[in-house]
Amino acid sequence: MFGSALGGALRYWLSNAVYRFLPITFPFGTLAVNISGSFLLGIIIFVFDDKELLNNQLRFFLTIGLCGGFTTFSTFSLETFNLIRDSEYLLASLNIALNVIVCLSGIFLAFVISKLI
Repeated sequence: MFGSALGGALRYWLSNAVYRFLPITFPFGTLAVNISGSFLLGIIIFVFDDKELLNNQLRFFLTIGLCGGFTTFSTFSLETFNLIRDSEYLLASLNIALNVIVCLSGIFLAFVISKLI
């Protein structure tokens, strides 16, 4: 829980910091969070966890808590990367397509419902 709160605070800080330097006409803040969160999760998993430098509690704190609170896109990226690494190209493509299409559909559906209320 603390890791998630810390991740959320870091997401807010980084996203706002990016807009001090880049225009708000494109979601650069979210992009920066997604890129840095994916990189951080990759470092945690492929450097520290694979080399067994983390105990389970610290791994959960950093991956599920901190990175999960920072951006769930990092988990999506890792899961998709693992499918590609395992030569599961169809499943990787399906994961990408479903996450993008279904999530955008969810936002659209909420928008439509909001107009009906």
